[in-house]
Amino acid sequence: MMDVIARNEKQLGAILRRARRKAGLTQGALGDRTHLRQGTISHLEAGKPAVQLRTLMAALSSLDLELVVRQRSKSSAADIEDLF
Repeated sequence: MMDVIARNEKQLGAILRRARRKAGLTQGALGDRTHLRQGTISHLEAGKPAVQLRTLMAALSSLDLELVVRQRSKSSAADIEDLF
Protein backbone atom coordinates (compact mmCIF):
# COMPACT_ATOMS: atom_id res chain seq x y z
CA MET A 1 0.00 0.00 0.00
CA MET A 2 1.35 3.40 -0.91
CA ASP A 3 1.54 6.14 1.69
CA VAL A 4 -1.80 7.87 2.13
CA ILE A 5 -2.80 10.89 4.17
CA ALA A 6 -5.69 10.91 6.62
CA ARG A 7 -6.66 14.20 8.22
CA ASN A 8 -9.86 13.10 9.89
CA GLU A 9 -11.59 10.01 11.24
CA LYS A 10 -13.56 9.26 8.08
CA GLN A 11 -10.45 9.33 5.89
CA LEU A 12 -8.63 7.03 8.31
CA GLY A 13 -11.61 4.68 8.33
CA ALA A 14 -11.61 4.55 4.53
CA ILE A 15 -7.90 3.67 4.54
CA LEU A 16 -8.50 0.85 7.01
CA ARG A 17 -11.48 -0.46 5.02
CA ARG A 18 -9.41 -0.52 1.83
CA ALA A 19 -6.54 -2.32 3.57
CA ARG A 20 -8.91 -4.88 5.11
CA ARG A 21 -10.54 -5.61 1.77
CA LYS A 22 -7.15 -5.82 0.03
CA ALA A 23 -6.14 -8.39 2.66
CA GLY A 24 -9.29 -10.37 1.77
CA LEU A 25 -10.74 -10.06 5.27
CA THR A 26 -14.29 -9.46 6.38
CA GLN A 27 -14.93 -7.16 9.32
CA GLY A 28 -15.63 -10.27 11.38
CA ALA A 29 -12.33 -11.90 10.38
CA LEU A 30 -10.40 -8.74 11.26
CA GLY A 31 -12.29 -8.63 14.52
CA ASP A 32 -11.19 -12.19 15.27
CA ARG A 33 -7.56 -11.27 14.58
CA THR A 34 -7.72 -8.21 16.84
CA HIS A 35 -10.03 -9.69 19.49
CA LEU A 36 -12.52 -6.91 18.72
CA ARG A 37 -16.19 -7.18 17.87
CA GLN A 38 -17.25 -6.84 14.24
CA GLY A 39 -19.30 -3.81 15.28
CA THR A 40 -16.17 -2.14 16.63
CA ILE A 41 -14.41 -2.68 13.30
CA SER A 42 -17.45 -1.20 11.58
CA HIS A 43 -17.32 1.90 13.81
CA LEU A 44 -13.61 2.28 13.14
CA GLU A 45 -14.11 2.08 9.38
CA ALA A 46 -17.03 4.52 9.57
CA GLY A 47 -14.81 7.08 11.27
CA LYS A 48 -16.75 7.18 14.52
CA PRO A 49 -14.85 9.65 16.71
CA ALA A 50 -15.27 7.69 19.96
CA VAL A 51 -12.97 4.81 18.95
CA GLN A 52 -10.15 4.31 21.44
CA LEU A 53 -6.53 4.63 20.40
CA ARG A 54 -5.71 1.05 21.43
CA THR A 55 -8.53 -0.16 19.14
CA LEU A 56 -7.04 1.76 16.23
CA MET A 57 -3.55 0.47 16.98
CA ALA A 58 -4.79 -3.15 17.16
CA ALA A 59 -6.50 -2.81 13.78
CA LEU A 60 -3.43 -1.20 12.20
CA SER A 61 -1.17 -3.92 13.55
CA SER A 62 -3.43 -6.71 12.31
CA LEU A 63 -3.43 -5.17 8.83
CA ASP A 64 0.38 -4.84 8.92
CA LEU A 65 0.10 -1.03 8.90
CA GLU A 66 1.74 1.59 11.08
CA LEU A 67 0.92 5.13 12.11
CA VAL A 68 3.41 7.82 11.08
CA VAL A 69 3.15 11.33 12.49
CA ARG A 70 4.76 14.12 10.51
CA GLN A 71 4.43 17.82 9.88
CA ARG A 72 1.19 18.56 8.07
CA SER A 73 1.59 19.27 4.37
CA LYS A 74 0.22 22.43 2.86
CA SER A 75 -1.98 20.63 0.30
CA SER A 76 -5.50 21.86 -0.12
CA ALA A 77 -8.51 19.87 1.07
CA ALA A 78 -9.39 19.15 -2.57
CA ASP A 79 -5.95 17.63 -3.17
CA ILE A 80 -6.38 15.36 -0.14
CA GLU A 81 -9.90 14.34 -1.21
CA ASP A 82 -8.51 13.24 -4.60
CA LEU A 83 -6.62 10.50 -2.75
CA PHE A 84 -9.91 8.92 -1.75
